[in-house]
Amino acid sequence: MMPEIALNILDIAENSVRAQALHVEIIVSVQPEEDTLTVVIRDDGCGMTPDQVKKAQDPFFTTRTTRKIGLGVPFFRQAAESTGGSFQIDSEEGKGTEVKAVFVLSHIDRMPLGDISSTIHTLIVFNERIEFRYTYRYGEKSFVLDTGEMREILGEEISFAEPEVSAFIRKYLEENKKDTDGGAEV
Repeated sequence: MMPEIALNILDIAENSVRAQALHVEIIVSVQPEEDTLTVVIRDDGCGMTPDQVKKAQDPFFTTRTTRKIGLGVPFFRQAAESTGGSFQIDSEEGKGTEVKAVFVLSHIDRMPLGDISSTIHTLIVFNERIEFRYTYRYGEKSFVLDTGEMREILGEEISFAEPEVSAFIRKYLEENKKDTDGGAEV
């Protein structure tokens, strides 16, 4: 099992990249009053058939040629369900996929969220052709980073991987997360 939820998010989002998604939306919602941490990853990639959705949740199935097992989705599901939470995949061939994991926030077996800012930063900098929309909510507060909006401001010729731009994205993510959750350990 992965040691933090952020790494599961990275793995699932990389599935979206491999599914040739052009738009990926990631929502992390921490609701202390409801005792939930919800993660939604939605893409407009190639999608899956019902049989492929079932197989994606089987650790002994993968479409990758670099390894013989696919543990990302099954581990993410187990991590959510082991806290008394839930896990769901909705997908339609040719339309995309949505993965939703709900964790019981206070459950002793819930792994920490981890360094979500670094995860989102990595996805953005290394997958520039994809538009990412990331929303982080904590209670009533939230912030959004939308690379489509950033691209409109910066123009097509400037890379997110350029040191100044990359540093700005990382700082934006870290500062806004702290402003949103007050530095709470999630």
